[in-house]
Amino acid sequence: MVQPNAHRRLKTASSKRSIPLVGDALWAAKRLASKNQNSEYLISRYNRHDRTDGNSASAALNKWLKQNEFECYSVHSLRHSFRDRLRDIECPADIANQLGGWVNTGIGSQYGNGYQLSVLSKWMHKIV
Repeated sequence: MVQPNAHRRLKTASSKRSIPLVGDALWAAKRLASKNQNSEYLISRYNRHDRTDGNSASAALNKWLKQNEFECYSVHSLRHSFRDRLRDIECPADIANQLGGWVNTGIGSQYGNGYQLSVLSKWMHKIV
């Protein structure tokens, strides 16, 4: 679940969403959860008292990318590559937008609750 909490706000209303974890992301989340059973956060070092320090997390990930032969990439490029991977499997734009937290255009996109997790999961499994 990507949602606001007491320590972190979201940029836009469309940022609030559910994203089924698959592949390496699911493996990593399970591993982090098993190691941090006494914390409400998966990675507690970026959460200080009353806020989440996203800049430090982003800087640490960017440093890791550079140290592991991904000099051309940044954390922000992960969003771009996620969108490209969804395009490669011909994922419908409204589903891709819901997964990525991007705004859907058109009045019809504002109706209803969006796609169920089972539908989103089907598309996420296609990009693994």
